[in-house]
Amino acid sequence: MPEYEFTDVYVPRGVSRKEATRLLTDHAEYGHWELDRLTLLRNGSRRVRLRRRIIRQVRGIW
Repeated sequence: MPEYEFTDVYVPRGVSRKEATRLLTDHAEYGHWELDRLTLLRNGSRRVRLRRRIIRQVRGIW
C-alpha cells in the first residue's frame, strides 16, 4: 500500500475561485501534490488537504 505525506492549505474567504484554482494548480505542478479533500467552511473560506506519494528507495546489494 502506498504511503502519502499530507499538507493543509487554508484559502481565505476573499479569494476568488479562479485564484484558488491557480494556487492549487501551482502546488500540483511544482510540488507534485494532488487533491485529497476540500472542505468549504461556513464563513466562505476553504480548507484544502493535499497529498503526495512518498517513494522509498530500496538499497541495492552489491
